[in-house]
Amino acid sequence: MKIKYFLMAAVVALMTACGTASKVPLTGRTHRISISDAQLLSLSNQEYTKFMASAKRSTDAKNTAMVQRVGRNLANAVETYLRNNGYANEINNFKWEFNLVQDKQANAFCMPGGKIVVYEGLLPYTQNEASLAIVLGHEIAHAVAKHSAEQITKQMNQQMGTNILGTVLNSTGGSGVGDIASQVAGGYFSFRNLKYSRDNESEADYMGLIFAAMAGYDPANAVTFWQRMAAATNSSRSEILSDHPSDARRIENIKKWLPEAEKYYRGRGSNRVSSTGYPQSSKTLHIGGSSSSKRSNRR
Repeated sequence: MKIKYFLMAAVVALMTACGTASKVPLTGRTHRISISDAQLLSLSNQEYTKFMASAKRSTDAKNTAMVQRVGRNLANAVETYLRNNGYANEINNFKWEFNLVQDKQANAFCMPGGKIVVYEGLLPYTQNEASLAIVLGHEIAHAVAKHSAEQITKQMNQQMGTNILGTVLNSTGGSGVGDIASQVAGGYFSFRNLKYSRDNESEADYMGLIFAAMAGYDPANAVTFWQRMAAATNSSRSEILSDHPSDARRIENIKKWLPEAEKYYRGRGSNRVSSTGYPQSSKTLHIGGSSSSKRSNRR
């Protein structure tokens, strides 16, 4: 019996030690990754290529240009941050692409490596470029924080731990004990994964908010955007069995982070992005002897 518990403890220790420790940009959270960047990017590129081969690209030139413009602004801000904060080696992992596809779903994603896809169905909810920047900032944050690699590592550890634990208990106990233990372990990891995933989502909310502000977009738009999404989906789901924070919790967190994000936004000065998608100007234009201010209002 003592041997059994010792071996179980050894399995837990082995799983905890697996992977290379690294820090997430902006948050400083330490995580362990068991898959290399090369492996992750290879898998990502295969999936992206397959997706785009069957997807229908949008024929809306104006909105396509908007997605590319917002995406490029964010990419530039992210790369500048990485370069100036000790993560310059990570920039080589990003080969940015920005796509708008014909799909009525309100969705967007960023694959590891910076391959971004926006569904046309999202645009009625974003309504302006700043809100689109909030969404894309969130998706880019998942890639920058290597949440996909974390998820893969987690699944690898789960599979390894369940298999080893089952083998150990079957070899030291009665018939069928390992099978029962594997089922219990599976349930344990399921709940742990859900919480872990919500943590990733909250981390992406925070990082995305900061990235959008760094790119010159007013982060205050995050509150109104998520309020629109909450109203549209009539969300009343609980966090307990969800991989995303509830809308109320998400909005509460964003309001808490806004003062920090606003510092980055204000720091952009005249390089803030206006509702037209171009930098604001603090200059006064003189036309026909009269003057008119061209400073854009905050969205």
